[in-house]
Amino acid sequence: MKIAIVGTGYVGLVSGACFAEMGAMVTCVDIDAEKIKALRSGVIPIYEPGLKELVERNVSAGRLSFTTSLEECINDVEAVFCAVGTPPDDDGGADLTAVKSVARTFGRNINKFNVLVTKSTVPVGTSEIVRAIVREELEKRGADIDFEIASNPEFLKEGAAIKDFMSPDRVVIGVEGERSRKVMERLYRPFLLSNFRVIFMDIPSAEMTKYAANAMLATRISFINDIANLCELTGADVNMVRKGIGADARIGSKFLYPGCGYGGSCFPKDVKALMRTGAEHGYRMRVIEAVEAVNEDQKAIVGKKLKKALGTLQGKRIGIWGLAFKPETDDMRLAPALTVIDTLLAEGAEVIVYDPVAMPECRRRLGDKVRYAKDMYDAAVDADAVALLTEWKVFRIPSWGAIKKVMRGDVVVDGRNIYTPGEVAAEGLRYYCIGRP
Repeated sequence: MKIAIVGTGYVGLVSGACFAEMGAMVTCVDIDAEKIKALRSGVIPIYEPGLKELVERNVSAGRLSFTTSLEECINDVEAVFCAVGTPPDDDGGADLTAVKSVARTFGRNINKFNVLVTKSTVPVGTSEIVRAIVREELEKRGADIDFEIASNPEFLKEGAAIKDFMSPDRVVIGVEGERSRKVMERLYRPFLLSNFRVIFMDIPSAEMTKYAANAMLATRISFINDIANLCELTGADVNMVRKGIGADARIGSKFLYPGCGYGGSCFPKDVKALMRTGAEHGYRMRVIEAVEAVNEDQKAIVGKKLKKALGTLQGKRIGIWGLAFKPETDDMRLAPALTVIDTLLAEGAEVIVYDPVAMPECRRRLGDKVRYAKDMYDAAVDADAVALLTEWKVFRIPSWGAIKKVMRGDVVVDGRNIYTPGEVAAEGLRYYCIGRP
C-alpha cells in the first residue's frame, strides 16, 4: 500500500517511518528543501530515541523516501496524510494555514479517488473547511473526482513515540464513508492483527478526542501541582498523597507527578485551542481555564523558591539541570526552563545550564544570554544554587558530596521531586522541592 505524508516534523517523520516499518510504501513530503536534502543524507532533524535507525532501515529497504513535491506522488498513493504544524495564532486558536495549503494542493492534483487524512492536531470542524477547499479546487479545474476526508489524530509521547506508534493504547480514526474506512482498515490491518484497539468514529468526534485527551492529561498535572502547593502550606507530603489517591482504580497513578509545570508543543497549545473552540461556540471552558492558570503559576515556582532561599538573585550564580520540557527530547517549546531562566536573568542572576540533549536548541533560542556547562557538575561550579528542571536519568543519582565541594552556596531546588531530602541534606545542602515538608 502506498501513502504520502506531508510534513516531516515530529509527527510526520515518526508516522512515516513507522508505517514503512509495518510494510507500507511511504513518501514523506516537505516544502523545506534543505530538510529533505538532509533526510536523504540520513540527517534526522529532531531527537527521538530509535528514530534514526528506523529511518535508515526503511530507506535502505526502499519503503521510505523523501520529496519536496506532493504533486509528483499524489496519484500513485491511496491516501495523503496531512501532518503539518498547527501553531497557536495570536488569539490562542490553531493556525490552519499549512493545513489549508495541503488541501489546496490535494484538490489541484488528484485525478482519481484519494483520501485526505488529517493527522495534524486541528479544532473540531476543520474537516469541513478542508473538504470545502478541496471541492473549490476541483471546481476550478472542472474536475468531477471523488475523494473523502478522514481524521487520524496522533497520540505520541515525545521520547517514546516509536513505541507509542507501534504498540498503541488505541488508534482513533474518523471517517465520512465506507471507501475511506476501507483504506484506513487496510493501512492499520497490522495493528488489528496484533489486537490493538482501532476505534472508528465520525470525524468531529475524532478531532475532539485529541483535544479532550491532552486537556485531561494537562488537568491531572495541574491538579496534582495545586495539591502539592497546598501540601507545602499544611505540612502534608504530596508524594504520600499521590500514592494514596493513585491506588484508587478510578483515578490511577499516571500524570500525577508534581513539579514545575508542563510545557512542550502539545499541552499548552491544545489547552488554548480548546478554550478558543469553546468561546467560538459561546461556551466557557472553566476547568480548562483553571488548568492553564495553575500551570502558568507553577512554571514560576522554582524561581520563587530560589529567590526565597537566597534572599536575592542579583549577582547570584545559578546552575540549571535540564532544559527540555521533558526527558528524551530536545524540545524546549514552552518549557518551564525558559520561564525560570527569564526570571533569573531579569533579577540579575548569572545562569549556567546543562542538558544532555537540548544544548544546541538552547543556544539557538538564548545565544550568549546564559553560559553552557559541559556536564551537571560543571554547572554547579561556584554556583550559589542549582535547580533541577528536567528529570533526565543522568541527573538521578548525583554525588552530592562532590557537588557541595564545587558549589559556592548550598541551595538545591528540585523542580521534579526526584531526590530524597535526607540524602541531599546529609551533605550540608539546603534542599527545596515541590509539595513536601
